[in-house]
Amino acid sequence: MIELYTSPTPNGHKISIALEEMDLEYEVKPVDLSKGEQKTNEFLEICPNGRIPAIVDTDKNNFAVFESGAILLYLAEISGGKFLPEDSQRRSEVIQWLMFQMGGVGPMQGQANVFFRYFPEKIQAAIDRYQNETKRLYTVLDIQLEGKDFICNELTIADFATFPWVNIHEWSGVEIGDLKNLTAWVKRCRERPGFKAGLDVPIRLNPADTDPEEVIKAAQKIIQK
Repeated sequence: MIELYTSPTPNGHKISIALEEMDLEYEVKPVDLSKGEQKTNEFLEICPNGRIPAIVDTDKNNFAVFESGAILLYLAEISGGKFLPEDSQRRSEVIQWLMFQMGGVGPMQGQANVFFRYFPEKIQAAIDRYQNETKRLYTVLDIQLEGKDFICNELTIADFATFPWVNIHEWSGVEIGDLKNLTAWVKRCRERPGFKAGLDVPIRLNPADTDPEEVIKAAQKIIQK
């Protein structure tokens, strides 16, 4: 059994989508970021960095794994290599695109979210910088997806990692209508039952329907912690 410590964020959704697609048994342990539950001693024992997501494998002596990319690799391995090829070169390709998300899309779009939506003052230079870099990274993905259904041809953990971020592109103020391959990939992923179910964990959250004032208040609490 996998215990999933998570919140309705792109990084959290990476893991819930993976668990659904891999058909692994898991139990959701919601973490309320606005209340600082990710900073409690109990959670820090699982994740020293105080960030979601994290998992505990209760079948493996309560082995804990933190950092979403590391969790995806671990889950792929314990599921018998699902969504991570055995061939060394194909495996490397998937890991490269996983690292592309971890080191590029996530950090850059995360900053775009902060400065575009949450930051108490509008700093246009920062907004432009992170939105433009996010769009550049999206363009790289669009080129990679030419003639492919998924980032590495077949569905892999690279798609699980990247989709939850691109899925909220509008919340970051970045449009993808001109990136046809990327747009088609997002639609393709959204139609999969595993992705749909993963986005409901721990609750369904549609940023477009969220009261901006409440989101800003919650985000400021998180930034200050």
